[in-house]
Amino acid sequence: MTLVKFNNRPANRVFNSVFDDLFNQIPATWKDSALHNPPVNIHETPDAYHVELSAAGLSKEDFQVKVEEGLLTISFEKKEETKNEEYKTVRREFVQRSFKRSFSVDENIDVENIQAKYDQGVLKLHLPKKEQPKASVKQINIQ
Repeated sequence: MTLVKFNNRPANRVFNSVFDDLFNQIPATWKDSALHNPPVNIHETPDAYHVELSAAGLSKEDFQVKVEEGLLTISFEKKEETKNEEYKTVRREFVQRSFKRSFSVDENIDVENIQAKYDQGVLKLHLPKKEQPKASVKQINIQ
């Protein structure tokens, strides 16, 4: 019985190269939107909305969160890294691409009190609801 092994021989490099080429041929718009927009969870409680954006390995300094004209925008742009002259990178798979996610903000959100916190790879936003006036009950006497 013959056992075939793949190691770092030319056949393995050709096999890897085919897949690398295939995935590098994906249209940029599809790659950027489908593969590089982090997933988001949105929860509602009686007094607020809670947004959680999966952002493991990213730095909070590279995030920008803003509300403008009824749109909450969360964006990330990685600052350029300085090149290290002491070594040469042979393969680089850690890629941090810029992204922007936008969500409509309801008029009952208190935009002045939105809070953001980055905790263990998750960007968490707290969007408090405005205090709604409570309808008063008026007893009407029957004559």
